[in-house]
Amino acid sequence: MARTIKNAGAVTAVLVAMFFTANAGAADPAFGGISVRAGYSDNYNRAELAWESPSLWTYRFSEGYGRLDLVAELGAAYWMANGSRSRSSVWQFSATPLLRWTWSERYYLEAGVGATVFSHTTFADKQLSTAFQFGDHIGIGAHLSDSSRLGLRFSHYSNAGIKRPNPGLNILQLMYTHRY
Repeated sequence: MARTIKNAGAVTAVLVAMFFTANAGAADPAFGGISVRAGYSDNYNRAELAWESPSLWTYRFSEGYGRLDLVAELGAAYWMANGSRSRSSVWQFSATPLLRWTWSERYYLEAGVGATVFSHTTFADKQLSTAFQFGDHIGIGAHLSDSSRLGLRFSHYSNAGIKRPNPGLNILQLMYTHRY
């Protein structure tokens, strides 16, 4: 528990610094990107590399209310259990459509639900029951420059009751995206 509070404090400090130092406009939605994510939980950690498409659809709101983009994301992640939990690691592959609302040409909120597949149905003393899972994501972040973004995302993975048990996995992730 203390480790989680310490990690949450470090992540919070990074996000506060990010919001006060970001000074660039939002990247052009016509460009894609590569993201690196590090996730933390009490019982496991997660590392991910993801590709983001250019905007598939964009809606610009009037008078400074920003824009809404639909992007696709493909990712590969490696999960590592803490301690001696049974099945100490799994791979995960995902495809997720995300809606991202950018305002002030600087900050963004994002949310999405996608499909994901795990390499095993047991991990960190949990019985996932199915390799296929749904991933629900919500995040917040800031554009550091025209080509980079820093954010925080909460993700929940479960099989939506397809088969029992369905304990789900929750993870808080710090992410950096390089736009190209």
